[in-house]
Amino acid sequence: MVLRFYNTLTRKKEEFRPQSGNEVRMYSCGPTVYDYAHIGNFRAYVATDIIRRYLKYRGFKLKHIMNITDVDDKTIRNSREQGMPLSKYTEKYTKIFFEDLDTLNIERVERYPKATDHINEMVDIVGALLRKGYAYKGKDAIYFSISKFPSYGELAHLEKAQLKAGARVKNDEYDKEHAHDFALWKLWDKDDGDVFWETSIGKGRPGWHIECSAMSMKYLGPTLDIHTGGVDLIFPHHQNEIAQSEGATGKQFVRYWMHNEHLMVDGQKMSKSRGNFYTLRDLLKGKGGPDKPGNTAKPSGHDPMAIRYLLLASHYRQKLNMTGEALKSAKQAVDRLREFVSNARDGEDGEGIEGIAKKAKEGFEKAMDDDLNTPEALSVVFDFVREANKAGAGSRALEQMMDFDKVLGLRLSETGEWKKPEDAPEEIRKLILDREERRKQKDWEGADKIRDKLGGMGIILEDTEDGPRWKKTT
Repeated sequence: MVLRFYNTLTRKKEEFRPQSGNEVRMYSCGPTVYDYAHIGNFRAYVATDIIRRYLKYRGFKLKHIMNITDVDDKTIRNSREQGMPLSKYTEKYTKIFFEDLDTLNIERVERYPKATDHINEMVDIVGALLRKGYAYKGKDAIYFSISKFPSYGELAHLEKAQLKAGARVKNDEYDKEHAHDFALWKLWDKDDGDVFWETSIGKGRPGWHIECSAMSMKYLGPTLDIHTGGVDLIFPHHQNEIAQSEGATGKQFVRYWMHNEHLMVDGQKMSKSRGNFYTLRDLLKGKGGPDKPGNTAKPSGHDPMAIRYLLLASHYRQKLNMTGEALKSAKQAVDRLREFVSNARDGEDGEGIEGIAKKAKEGFEKAMDDDLNTPEALSVVFDFVREANKAGAGSRALEQMMDFDKVLGLRLSETGEWKKPEDAPEEIRKLILDREERRKQKDWEGADKIRDKLGGMGIILEDTEDGPRWKKTT
């Protein structure tokens, strides 16, 4: 079977082949840590997680980067409003982001670089663009000149005529030669307060777009295999990444662009004014918009794995409509899979189960090889459940379901209820408490190593506002 992905750049499905042997160099746009991520953000993160999991399932080795944007207009504005240093403000929401990833069982990627740790790399790229004539200094910023980059607009399939000079870009307050020229480096002004860097290109801070190019190319090289993100980032963000990266290096920036579609709520775009704007924690706690007729998406304490199921059950390139009924159906689907696993643990495989499992495996892989067709793959999984139950499901059936769950990530291997640290065996309790102490000291790397060690012992953790909880896996 051949693995094919839909490439936004070419608008067609293409056979996926990494540029370097079996290693996949993959970059995903991460959060701007100015507030809680909303449920639409997590559709993108779950879609990326499925790509990552299936590549690993197919035997690829990943070198995967996701950035943390910890300096931009919003982080600066909010930190100043709360009278907090920028680093302290963004640290809070970075921690919350990782907790939410764990709640939805989204695998950690290999590295999460922060923008503020890569200012020198950004300055180097801007300097190269200035020397090559792609960039110019304006009154308020250093800009990239799109007229100097002939292929500008190709990712978004825009014609040059659509990029009219003289038109002002909404909310753009900067002085520049062309409406769509974009800021690479923003020169300091009083609104930035103490957020600035003294550099060879001037006193200031980076533009949003340059951050991704600098971090991705530092760790993955000038050419990436895969770049993921939501469709809302195609233009201008990803288009600008291409221009500045290829302008600086002269090499193709990304070989496969993969974009997920929007999440809707009750058929409408999510917004606070409509009362249908939800964070993950809103859904988990039963908080949300106003209780009014027709607001079927008002949450009532939803199962994290039901939320994950809903986010992956639709094809990543199709719009997803979140409703109360859809969440209810997702919960029923997850419960059915859990029941199958529970029964298979205590059951015995019947005659023909090997053939049933082999057929399901082939069907699952065929669906996923076709641009990650998760709806079709889930259909295969539930056909397998029905046929295996009929034949008799035991250890072989359980093994096959666990194989599927390596991709789906629904935590079907979990057993029992969540427990507090004091209810754990002494060795596990000490590790959990040690991890908590490291988290308090902001030793995130050390905390992650302990979490991984516990995972190797068959223990999973969940961080809550009341502290950590643990549970065994099979």
